[in-house]
Amino acid sequence: MELLQVVVYVAVLLLLTKPLGLYMSHVFNGERTWLSPILAPLERFIYNFCGIEPNSEMRWTTYTTTMLLLNIFGALLLYGILRLQQFLPLNPQHFAGLSPDLAFNTAVSFVTNTNWQAYGGESTLSYFSQTAGLVWQQFLSAATGLALAIALIRGLTRRSAKTIGNFWVDLVRSFLYVLLPLSIMMSLVLVSQGVIQNFNPYATATTVEGAKQTIAQGPVASMLAIKMVGTNGGGFFNANSSHPYENPTPLSNFLQMLAIFLIPASLTYTFGRFAKNQKQGWALFSAMLFLFLTGFAIMYWSEQANPILTRLGVDQTASQFQPGGNMEGKEVRFGILNSVLFAAITTDASCGAINCLHDSLTPLAGGIAMLNIALGELIFGGVGAGMLGIIVFAILTVFIAGLMVGRTPEYLGKKIEPKEMKMAMLAILIVAASILLFSALFCVTPQGLAGRANLGPHGLSEMLYAATSASGNNGSAFAGLAVNAPFYNVILGLAMLLGRFFFIIPIMAIAGSMAGKNLVPESSGTFPTTGLLFIALLIGVILIVGALTFFPAYVLGPIVEHFLMRAGKLF
Repeated sequence: MELLQVVVYVAVLLLLTKPLGLYMSHVFNGERTWLSPILAPLERFIYNFCGIEPNSEMRWTTYTTTMLLLNIFGALLLYGILRLQQFLPLNPQHFAGLSPDLAFNTAVSFVTNTNWQAYGGESTLSYFSQTAGLVWQQFLSAATGLALAIALIRGLTRRSAKTIGNFWVDLVRSFLYVLLPLSIMMSLVLVSQGVIQNFNPYATATTVEGAKQTIAQGPVASMLAIKMVGTNGGGFFNANSSHPYENPTPLSNFLQMLAIFLIPASLTYTFGRFAKNQKQGWALFSAMLFLFLTGFAIMYWSEQANPILTRLGVDQTASQFQPGGNMEGKEVRFGILNSVLFAAITTDASCGAINCLHDSLTPLAGGIAMLNIALGELIFGGVGAGMLGIIVFAILTVFIAGLMVGRTPEYLGKKIEPKEMKMAMLAILIVAASILLFSALFCVTPQGLAGRANLGPHGLSEMLYAATSASGNNGSAFAGLAVNAPFYNVILGLAMLLGRFFFIIPIMAIAGSMAGKNLVPESSGTFPTTGLLFIALLIGVILIVGALTFFPAYVLGPIVEHFLMRAGKLF
């Protein structure tokens, strides 16, 4: 019955991929949709009010610069809201403003779609900060990622063009036609399941023992909807989606997992529509699905096969064995499968929402979750960002295939030349360097080592996961690492900026370069990019690059911890 849930999940995802992907292709091509009678007048009003000329397109440099300036402004605005929180409305708990380092970390986190939270939301942020600050940025970061994905797709599929679209138009359409309708529907369904939505002060209850307990509440459903639809991950409560106010029922849990993959999966169909060859989109979808299911299978096996209880003797050797798998750190309402499935989905999609404690996963399961992020947001990935990552690896794959047959590599009928390869490798190396160099910094500095909750390889995994999550714009954590300190807040904030915007710039350069190229006629030497051979090569390149880059670090962390656990030693 547990595995049947996975089958149902994949089946529903497949059923929704085509209609939403087709709808988004109509939206971003400026074609009429079933929402046009309602939203088209509002869209025109926004263009007129903001002075946007929708028919004026941008070169990749202008498109990228405009995106960067808007997100810089958004970060500064959110930083100001967080610092001045005590003077702003909707603060019934009278929370003080955040410290400079925590405000910096949080502002960067939500602008970059990372949503790393070094604080407890219900004990730190006012309703105004949660809604006008964080929810707004969750919409903006998701819309930015979606716009960038469409710009890259245009660059790959246009012929002899100098432009890749208008950033403002793509942003507005992402908001109005995609994110807002899905979030409204998701909010209403979540409220029907018991997710709360109010602006009441926190309630005080008296427990059976006579003690006083504060029960946090607030506008949860509206934040939760865009948290999942936009693959953001930032929760209203510190417990995130394991909290009964955020995730009350099995249906709400299923819908949250579905919402995480919905737009990234559908974008592969949109890609096929733009390319006028639907097999191109299904090839990318197939590679993503294979990697997702393989990673999940390893995680599920590891959690079910764990023989160790957490109760240890003084000599740190296991005293008992536990049948039935590892339930440590899991919400009993969801059990092992739904916890592991949620963990695999959220790390594949750079979402960062959690319904179990990743620090309590077995070493192999935690290592796969870490690898999912480190591979570069490409196993469905974040909204838009997943398409950026998988296309970079598709370009690298056809380049390697071209070397094998001694021909100039081509993708979608266009030659892949040195400029595109340099930009693709730069994008891959930026994220890898950020993960490994910041992890090394944590390991050799007193401030970095001070945050560990565990010694040995698990302590290394905690630091490695933090750098991976920040650089990969995921936002989940092992939670054993104390990161709400100036050192970690600043360093992880820098890692988020590198992993988001320094990753995006070379990819936009690829979009601009490819847009200006003509199609090359197919020949007998053309490598097809729609068949099983291409899918297998793409998966192989992704795994080989990941293995070569991160395997030495993982040997010292989750892999050696796995073998020590089997020998009866825990950390």
